[in-house]
Amino acid sequence: MRLLLVEDDVDLQTNLKTHLMSAKYSVDVAADGEEGLFQGSEYPYDAAIVDVGLPLLDGISLIRKLRAENFDYPIIILTARDRWQDKVEGLDAGADDYLTKPFQPEELLARLNALIRRSVGQSSPVIENGPLMINTATLSVSVADRHISLSGSEYKLLEYLMLHLGEVKSKTVLTEHIYDQDFDLDSNVIEVFIRRLRKKLDPESRYGFIETLRGQGYRLKKITGEA
Repeated sequence: MRLLLVEDDVDLQTNLKTHLMSAKYSVDVAADGEEGLFQGSEYPYDAAIVDVGLPLLDGISLIRKLRAENFDYPIIILTARDRWQDKVEGLDAGADDYLTKPFQPEELLARLNALIRRSVGQSSPVIENGPLMINTATLSVSVADRHISLSGSEYKLLEYLMLHLGEVKSKTVLTEHIYDQDFDLDSNVIEVFIRRLRKKLDPESRYGFIETLRGQGYRLKKITGEA
C-alpha cells in the first residue's frame, strides 16, 4: 500500500515514516500543503495522512481541494488542536478520521489499516480466499494453515492483490501502489515477485492463485472451493 504523509514537523515526519515503513507501507512525504496537493493529485495513493497546521496551504484546504478534484482515497488528519470544532471542520472537508497529537504510532497504524480495508469493502483484518489467508494487522500469511514467509515487497504485492480480489492490475498499477515515487516504473521487478509468490504460495500449482492476463496484467483468482 502506498501512502502520502504531509507533515511539516521533521522529527514527527521521520518517526511516522519509519513506523509506517516497518508496517510494510511505501511512503511519500511532503512538508507543506502545496507540495502535498501536488503529490496527492499526481500519484496513485491508497491513503493519506495530513497535518492540519501546514505552511503554504493548511491541511483543511488541502483536503477540500483533493476532494473537489474527486480523489477519494481515505484521509486521516493530524491536529494539535483539541477543540471539537476543528475536528468537525476536518471531517466536513472530507477527512475520514482524525488523531489529536500526541498519539501513539500504533493507533495511527490501526486506524489507517481499518480505513484502507473499509475503502475496498473489507471490515476484518483477516482476508481469506479459499485456503489463502492474510492478516493485515499482524502481516501474516498462510495457505491451508501453513505459514508462508514472504519478503516485505512480496507481502505488499500479495496484500494489494488480496484487497482487490478478482480485479486485473497492470504491472504499472502494481508498481505505483507498492513502491514510492522514486522507484523505477519501467522495472520488470513485478514479474520476479509474481514468480516468487507463485512458488511460495502454490509450489505444486494446485490452486493457481495468481493469473496472468497477457497484455493486461495479473489477477488474484477468487477461490470458491477446493482445487
